[in-house]
Amino acid sequence: METGASTNADGVYEIDLSTGSYELVFQHLGYAAVVKKVNIENEYLSMDVTLPEQTIQLKEVEVNAGAEDPAYTIMRKAIAKSKFHRLQVQSYQARVYIKGAGRVKDVPFFLERAFEKEGVDSSTVFITESVSEVTFEQPNTIKENIISIRAIGEENNTSPNMYINNSFYNPELVGIISPLSPRAFAYYKFRFEGSFIDRGLEVNKIRVIPRSRGDDVLNGYIYIIEDLWSIHSLNMFAYKQGFKIGIKQIYAPIQEKVWMPVNHNIEASGKILGVAFEYKYLATVSDYQLTLNPDLQVELEVIDEKVEEDLAQALKKEEQMEKALRADSLNIFQEKKRFTRKELRKTLKAYEKEIEKNDAAPDVIENRSMQIDTLAYEKDSSYWADMRPIPLSQREKKSYHKLDSMAIVEKEEREVEERGTSRARTNEGVTKLLFGTTVKLGKHSSLEYQSPVSEFNFNTVEGYHFTVPLVLRTRAFRHDLHLSPTARYAFARDKISAKLAVDYFFHDTRLQLEGGRYIEQLNKHEPIHPFINTVSTLLYEKNYIKLYEKDYAQLGVRQKVADKLRLEVQLQWARRMPLANNSTHQWRDLESRVYSSNFPDNIELQSTAFIAHDALTLTVESHYQPFLKYKVLNGKKRLANTRSPAFRVSYQQAIAGSHELMPDYQLLEVGVQHQWSLGIRGRLDYNVYAGSFLSRDLLYFMDFKHFMGNQTVVQTGDPVASFRLLDYYAYSTSNNYLGTHMYYQFRKFLLTQIFDVRLLGIKENIIFNYLKTESSPHYIETGYSLDNILRFLRVEAVANFVEGKYQDFGVRIGISTNLEELFE
Repeated sequence: METGASTNADGVYEIDLSTGSYELVFQHLGYAAVVKKVNIENEYLSMDVTLPEQTIQLKEVEVNAGAEDPAYTIMRKAIAKSKFHRLQVQSYQARVYIKGAGRVKDVPFFLERAFEKEGVDSSTVFITESVSEVTFEQPNTIKENIISIRAIGEENNTSPNMYINNSFYNPELVGIISPLSPRAFAYYKFRFEGSFIDRGLEVNKIRVIPRSRGDDVLNGYIYIIEDLWSIHSLNMFAYKQGFKIGIKQIYAPIQEKVWMPVNHNIEASGKILGVAFEYKYLATVSDYQLTLNPDLQVELEVIDEKVEEDLAQALKKEEQMEKALRADSLNIFQEKKRFTRKELRKTLKAYEKEIEKNDAAPDVIENRSMQIDTLAYEKDSSYWADMRPIPLSQREKKSYHKLDSMAIVEKEEREVEERGTSRARTNEGVTKLLFGTTVKLGKHSSLEYQSPVSEFNFNTVEGYHFTVPLVLRTRAFRHDLHLSPTARYAFARDKISAKLAVDYFFHDTRLQLEGGRYIEQLNKHEPIHPFINTVSTLLYEKNYIKLYEKDYAQLGVRQKVADKLRLEVQLQWARRMPLANNSTHQWRDLESRVYSSNFPDNIELQSTAFIAHDALTLTVESHYQPFLKYKVLNGKKRLANTRSPAFRVSYQQAIAGSHELMPDYQLLEVGVQHQWSLGIRGRLDYNVYAGSFLSRDLLYFMDFKHFMGNQTVVQTGDPVASFRLLDYYAYSTSNNYLGTHMYYQFRKFLLTQIFDVRLLGIKENIIFNYLKTESSPHYIETGYSLDNILRFLRVEAVANFVEGKYQDFGVRIGISTNLEELFE
């Protein structure tokens, strides 16, 4: 069993060993390993070691015009054997110590006081330490038992586990293309920079150079062991959303010819809104216990047919190869010892497929469980002094003392506040009343009160109005139950509207019962946000929102039929009533403008006005994503960062009753939405949908097919499901229609040709939207956007064309489409 430790920044290390004889190996990237034999007795032993610089030897290489760098042969063989190394270990157990240290390096002037108030400066280090027992089992099961944790300060939910628990033998590592990926040559150039001997093995130093610098590619060095074609160590960095991530790994021979990572050093740095930060993680993996895959306990010779043509041709002629290819793929490695790299990749792929046939959950790419020992947070400083394999630096010791003292002061302040005066409690109550709060009512119950201030808006139908939504979350029959009453008061109408929704969640089903009298937009998907409409109405006299009132009751069921198939059914009865403008109030009186009617213009109808009527509608919608992949954490599934086309089919029918005014129609829509990675070139998001009214004996305007238009500078809709300049209701239709949205994000285009721009995380996109109905002309939008500005902002410049003729131009501002990637 192999164990180990790491040094801190000062080179100080500590390792706890039982009595006996040991062989200690001291190693560091760039330096030759030193082996020392020691006898441990019942006493503390001090040992200082100086590592000599690694002597790199260059092989003799015949230089010809157009000759290939030797690195390419080495990397082709390593890539061919990467899956072998990934499958070689059937399972393992190990102890992992992680120390994370983060600090704020710089803050903009307008935030300096806030940080000073919190006692935070560039010398303050926020530290997290943990010791875990980790178990891995093929293909993707990870169990982590956290024995002890010590956390001082805010770690902002950062964690290096995504890098530690993943392998560079995989094609990707957290979205970053591995130099051992089969696609590596499209992303990287390689340069051989010599070799050295470590523990009797020749190790090749390979420079990894991205063909295009930017996000999701690595830059640095990888060291490959000759003949084994496995990783010896690596020292590389990458950019992820503009943040720089440095990764160092050192491997060691845990068993003969089986090298595993024993040391991870990960550094992340960057800026968010002008705040510069850095995090440093050091993880030591020790006490390995391996179980090897019995099928892969063989020595394989890999032949690169591109440069070793004679050997490859001889191998093709061997009768043994013919026999091996017909053999059971599970035994092929026992029968055959020599492979060309292409044949090895093909054989390993077939071998992995054979294994996957017995996989009970082939769509789960990671099955992880984590439990925290009940005493994990109770360990004192003496425990950590004994357990810690990496002594703290002087700066870290000072920060521990400083933050411990701050925690004591904060605790005392909270106690004083809890004993505060009734006035303080009153002020706190007023604050919660204005801005909302969540009250815990019991072990499984809570009441969420949302701020009426944030729900205070204006429109020309209701005038000023506010909404008070409540959500009571509790348990019923061992399942979640949500009660959501909502009240809405309109000043101009002097009326209260209210509704109640009851949601019951059991297994993979959501059952909803909802009803009341409430206000709704003519387009139920709400293309314009009430706050944006408030601003556009009061400041610019553009009252885009169009409303009607309904008394209704509806029953809905959302059922996950299978992991990849979801079905939704909704039945609604409603008494739908028209509303008219009741207010002419504005903050600015623009002589050239007057408020528009609450009944919008439409190319199919002379008037969109309607009379009060009853409606009974049935909606059935299915969503199917055939290639979904999942991650499982403590038994709960969540979507992994993998993309699958989402196919949807929707059918809506208005059921005519005895009343002649009840709508009577059928609408069928099909669509597909997908995010398609184009590798080094970028990615394409597209959304295509088409629909047809199978029958339309009687429709009202809210029954039309409406599209997600936009007429304000703020773009709130899904960028791959909404238009930028389209009138909200002008092209709404009761006929056949076709819509397309495309959003192409370039890796490099115009500004992003400049590396420093890419370093900021900025993306460039091209926008294309298309709409055609039977009654409308061909409508096209094309545009260009800068995305991920300051990590959260998107600015678009868009023009639209009707029947190929230019109509208008506009600038739109929205939330970054890459924002979710920061939290993956």
